[in-house]
Amino acid sequence: MNPQKGTDSRAFRWGFAALLAALATIGPFSIDTYLPAFAGIEKSLGTTLVGMQQTLSAYLFAFGLMFLFHGALSDSFGRRPVILVALVVFTLGSVGAALAGSIHALVFWRVIQGLSVGAGMVVGRAMIRDLFEAEDAQRLMSLVTLFFGLAPAIAPIVGGLLFESFGWRSIFWFLAIVGVLLVAMSIRFLPETLAEDARQPFHPKALLAGYNEVGMSPRFIWLSLATGFNFNALFLYILSAPVFLGEHLKLGPQEYAWLFIPSILGIMTGSQLSGFAAGKLQPNQTVKRAYAFMAIAAAGNLVANLLAPPSLPWSIVPIFFYGIGTAMAMPSISLTTLDLFPTRRGMAASLQGFVSGMVNTLTAGVISLAVSHNPVWLAMGMMIMMLMGLASWTLYLRSARKHAEPPTVIRMD
Repeated sequence: MNPQKGTDSRAFRWGFAALLAALATIGPFSIDTYLPAFAGIEKSLGTTLVGMQQTLSAYLFAFGLMFLFHGALSDSFGRRPVILVALVVFTLGSVGAALAGSIHALVFWRVIQGLSVGAGMVVGRAMIRDLFEAEDAQRLMSLVTLFFGLAPAIAPIVGGLLFESFGWRSIFWFLAIVGVLLVAMSIRFLPETLAEDARQPFHPKALLAGYNEVGMSPRFIWLSLATGFNFNALFLYILSAPVFLGEHLKLGPQEYAWLFIPSILGIMTGSQLSGFAAGKLQPNQTVKRAYAFMAIAAAGNLVANLLAPPSLPWSIVPIFFYGIGTAMAMPSISLTTLDLFPTRRGMAASLQGFVSGMVNTLTAGVISLAVSHNPVWLAMGMMIMMLMGLASWTLYLRSARKHAEPPTVIRMD
């Protein structure tokens, strides 16, 4: 679809990218702001570290599960209504979490948050592709990633300050205020990008046919796994921040910026490189260069941890370079995924998010708990996930080449 009237202006693109980034940001923001308060919440609610981990893994499970539906709903009812409803639910979930009197109540309200926060991320990708062709879409998605990268750098700092000054509940009140502001901004500025005649029927039979078409595609599966593993190699360190920073590097809650700022600077740098590459390199070439960054960073991180105990700044440098690689690859892989299904972009974005979200849940609920106590194991976890992402991308390329080959004609003389 060609850009609508007025969408080709620089002001629109920057404003649209900033708003989509803000909508996508509430997912990771809801994780990163409360990580510095883990110990305080544990003590306040009389729970354990395992109980606190459940507030994270339950959130991520709901986050990943609802990815199945955000995009499909937006294909039927439009992009804008789905985002607005999700923002209202997120705001209510944040208020509930702020008032939670037990760990069970907190887990419940975290689930409510998780069910809602993926809409901006999923539907936003489809909105970009609704309005822009391939090169412009990659530039805009890179710009969204650039803005998106600012939030996780700010979130743990904000969370640490709020926790130290006003207690852990203030973090969730802050998220509720963010939700209200995003509702107001979306009502005022967010356009509807899906035309009425491009919408899919909201009927079980049509939905199942769509899920079957998208979900059973090998190329789609490999691309989604590549996205999930690439990101989770970095996300593993974010999830393990309370142990990695607090125990291994001996840093306090207000010093979490040591991890988050370099990793986000890496993401911002990678997104800029992706934007520069649009129109100059084929997406496959951009991803190839991105994997070079990721492979060197993961290998360097593992070697460094095998040779010496964790220390600043050396334990953070590989994470910065890995962030460059994963952000450089993400726009190209995401757009390639959406372009597999031009009439079902919302559903494709949903299912891609679901696959990645399930990898997130596995990382939070199992892998982080299993490896965070040992810096070498953490580094090995990053390396293995990077290799799995690379393997998934390689399998996609093989599948794409096979799909492009003309069918063999057998002559019956």
